[in-house]
Amino acid sequence: VKFHWKPLLGVHSVAWEEAQQISGKDPDFHRRDLWEAIQSGNFPEWELGIQVVAEADEHKFDFDLLDPTKIIPEELVPVQRIGKLTLNRNPENFFAETEQVAFHVGHVVPGIDFTNDPLLQGRLFSYTDTQLIRLGGPNFHEIPINRPIVPVHNNHRDGFMRQTINRGKSSYGPNSIANNDPQQVKIADGGFSSHNERIDARKIRARSKSFFDHFSQAKLFYHSQSVFEQNHIIDALSFELGKVKTVAIRERMVGILMQIDQDLAKTVAANLGITSLPKPASILNHSIPADGDPKDYQPIVKKPSLKKSEALSMANTIKDTIKSRKIAFLIADGVDVASVNEMKKALEDKKATVELIAPKLGLIEGLKNQSLTADESFLTAASVLYDAVFIPSGDKSMVMLSQEPDAIHFINQAFTTNYIR
Repeated sequence: VKFHWKPLLGVHSVAWEEAQQISGKDPDFHRRDLWEAIQSGNFPEWELGIQVVAEADEHKFDFDLLDPTKIIPEELVPVQRIGKLTLNRNPENFFAETEQVAFHVGHVVPGIDFTNDPLLQGRLFSYTDTQLIRLGGPNFHEIPINRPIVPVHNNHRDGFMRQTINRGKSSYGPNSIANNDPQQVKIADGGFSSHNERIDARKIRARSKSFFDHFSQAKLFYHSQSVFEQNHIIDALSFELGKVKTVAIRERMVGILMQIDQDLAKTVAANLGITSLPKPASILNHSIPADGDPKDYQPIVKKPSLKKSEALSMANTIKDTIKSRKIAFLIADGVDVASVNEMKKALEDKKATVELIAPKLGLIEGLKNQSLTADESFLTAASVLYDAVFIPSGDKSMVMLSQEPDAIHFINQAFTTNYIR
């Protein structure tokens, strides 16, 4: 079983240049966006989905299901929606309710057991160890934000910061002094049961050869992207590798990109000033055990069963809603208040958020002796923090905005990102 959280508003992102500007304008942008969405009643929602593969079908795929770097394309195994998560309130105390949260992959409900995924097996150990150190002791599960809603009965007692006051003399079983309590719950009554898996093999300390398929799903991912998404990937690779000063390392990375897509490698190489593609290296993987033969540790070449997966591209995400989108209204003295209110109501009826931005904070005098209160000024806001810009009518307001350098910059910046209206 693979678990998925599917956002009901789709999967969206910001472009490279936007991300750089946002990090300077508001380093808490994403946290603030989440907080304000919840506060305004636009509760973020995700549906819980599962991909279920019958045990008999474990080896029918052209990749190893236990390889944590692999996904199961939704075209091969559809995601079944089985639940929903809604964030419907903000924390009252950020430290107590957020910083002290102790997630753990070992906390499962009856009916779920653990696979032999090596990454999962490592986390089953490390998460407990992490919380022991991070939260000060073995009783981190009794901190209010981590405490189960229903009582939990187990053999745990004492330890630093223990809050439960256990009654009785024994914390073990079997015993003869407490009517044999505590005792394990029978499987028929909901007790935990491990999956009975048959294994006919030798256990060795080595990585499965099936884990050496490094490129088939990298190809699938890249070929599933739209043209503009591929261009973003090319720009990102060119930027990062452009910071590498050793030419040989740049060429080696281009050689790796050749394993994914020739055009991708050619374009990145050209951006790096590499005039010709390097010859394919006989040794790509240099992480070889002391007694290993390098040939045995090289990537295996597999042709993916799918050329594209629609679910991997954000171009195919949900776009028919403006719920939780943030719209900037640029206003100044002389603005048509009726125009502002009409558009504001239309957008808010669709669950969008509107903020009024003016040359200064405070009251803005509009037409017909009406006024508005600015939410932000051009000094405290930037167009990169908004999804769209609207300039209401009002001749005097437009003249004032046209003479305001910060307003011109705001509009120009919005125009270059193609979302001005």
